[in-house]
Amino acid sequence: MSLSFSVLASGSTGNAIYIETPEKKLLVDAGLSGKKIEKLFADASLSISALDGILVSHEHSDHIKGVGILARRYGLPVYANEKTWAAMAPMIGAIPAEQQFMFETGMLQTFADVDVESFTVSHDAADPMFFSFVHEGRKLTILTDTGYVSSRMMAAAEESDVLIFESNHDVGMLQMGRYPWSVKRRILSDEGHVSNEDAGIALADLVRKRRADIYLAHLSKDNNMKDLARMTVQQTMELEGAAPGEDFKLFDTDPEIPTKLRRID
Repeated sequence: MSLSFSVLASGSTGNAIYIETPEKKLLVDAGLSGKKIEKLFADASLSISALDGILVSHEHSDHIKGVGILARRYGLPVYANEKTWAAMAPMIGAIPAEQQFMFETGMLQTFADVDVESFTVSHDAADPMFFSFVHEGRKLTILTDTGYVSSRMMAAAEESDVLIFESNHDVGMLQMGRYPWSVKRRILSDEGHVSNEDAGIALADLVRKRRADIYLAHLSKDNNMKDLARMTVQQTMELEGAAPGEDFKLFDTDPEIPTKLRRID
C-alpha cells in the first residue's frame, strides 16, 4: 500500500476523510455522529479500531460532531491547534489529557511514514486550517471551508496528485435561494465558502504545474448539485487552459456514501 484515502462524507451535514499509509491510519475531521462514522467505515470496508488519530481542521459542528465520542470510545489521539482546542472543548466533551495534542497552523509533523503539513484557510472559525499529506513522493491536499483561495493556499496545494477541493455553491442558486441575506452574505464573503467558478479558476492554475485527480467537496445541499458543480468546474478549467483527461479528472464526493478506498499510484 502507498498513500491511500477515502472521502467518507463531505458536505454541509458532515465531513470526514480517511488517510492511510502502510504505517499510519488517520481521520481528518469527524463531523457526524459516532454511530454514523462507524457505519461509514463499515460501508468503506475500513476498520475504525485501527485508526491512529484524528486531525481537526476547525471547530464547526460539521467537522467535530463525532470527535469526542470517537476519541473516548477508541482511545484516539486528537490533533488541533491551540485556538481550535479552546473553541471546540465545550462542544466535544472531556478528552483525557494524554490524548490531546497540538498541531499548530503552518507546521509540518511526521507521523511515522507520512509528512503532514497544515496551512491556514480563510473561514469564520477560530483558527481554521487544512492539510497536505506526503508519502513516498505522492501528495494529497485537502482544501475546503475557505472563502477564497490565497497564494499561500495555492503554494501549499501545489504538486498534489490528488486534490480534495471545495466547490460549495453555485452563485446563482445561492442568490435566488431560500437562505436569509445574512447567511448568503456570510457564504459569499472572504470567510465563507468557495463557489464552483472560483474553484475552477484555482484548480486550473494548480493542474498546470502537475496533473491531478480532483474530488469536488463540501457541496451545499441547498445551493449546488453534483452535475452542476462538475460541469461548471470543468468548463471554467477548460476556459483557463486546462485539458480534461490530460491535466485533470473530476470525481464526486457525497455526504452519506464514502468513496472507495483508493491508492495514489
